[in-house]
Amino acid sequence: MIGVISDTHGLLRPEALAAMRGVEHILHAGDVGDIAILEKLREIAPVTAIRGNVDVLGPCADLPATDVVELGGKLFYLVHSVEDLDISPAVAGVAMVVSGHSHKASVVVRGDVVFFNPGSAGPRRFSLPVTVGFVTVEDGVEASVMELKTE
Repeated sequence: MIGVISDTHGLLRPEALAAMRGVEHILHAGDVGDIAILEKLREIAPVTAIRGNVDVLGPCADLPATDVVELGGKLFYLVHSVEDLDISPAVAGVAMVVSGHSHKASVVVRGDVVFFNPGSAGPRRFSLPVTVGFVTVEDGVEASVMELKTE
């Protein structure tokens, strides 16, 4: 199982950390906010992370704007805002596009490509729930969202 997290904005909630325990890899879709978050996540599993629009200073600014990783024989493309998608995922053979930015969790399938936003695991924004995501890879890729019980 793959853990997916985004928009931590400098806050790694204990509930998010607990939810990630046991995953084989973690994808962070940007707006990390503090490089120590990635270090804590790496204690659980390998991490692939990109920068988001708040990651403009310090070590987080050195993260790539996009990245691609192969997990379970499937390609995952990370981009913080899906509006900044700069490839044709289907043509590139990407199984899943992982994004963040909106703070709203969603799973949308377009053709053979899954577009997955795990929502925001950091400070609560608006009235949106605090969430993380998970992906299983078998014949295809399947995404699910978990709402974290906070406060």
